[in-house]
Amino acid sequence: MAAASDIKERTAAIAAEYTHLEGPLMPILHAVQHSFGYVPEESVQVIANAINIARAEVHGTLTFYPDFRREPAGKHVLKLCRAEACQSLGADQIAADIKANLGIDFHETTADGVLTLEPIFCLGLCSCAPAAILDESRVIGRIDADKVAALVAEVTA
Repeated sequence: MAAASDIKERTAAIAAEYTHLEGPLMPILHAVQHSFGYVPEESVQVIANAINIARAEVHGTLTFYPDFRREPAGKHVLKLCRAEACQSLGADQIAADIKANLGIDFHETTADGVLTLEPIFCLGLCSCAPAAILDESRVIGRIDADKVAALVAEVTA
């Protein structure tokens, strides 16, 4: 993990790239998360100072949007769709099974750091519900207990 001074320095450089924009907070937060894999606590005050807003405003934005992480994610990120179509076709039970099998909840990472479980609100795959996405690139439609078990075994092997 990077030292606090390195995090602050990199954050300041990222923020400087976006301060010319109207409403630069969201682009800065996205860029910081892209750089570190999450938004470190050390970055919050640096961002606030760079765009002359209160630290509380940065914190509020960061905690309001569920796609921003406050901690590093695992090696793999599994996002389960929580929208109505997926829920109506069994996503709640699939989520409960995954949580029980992995011993984690949404927004948590397995103790070995391999898998982070996150909710996502609509993947646009309603006709293939319930759906999930692994590592932002592998979309899984009609996910069920067997597909989840195989997927978890694959990424944790």
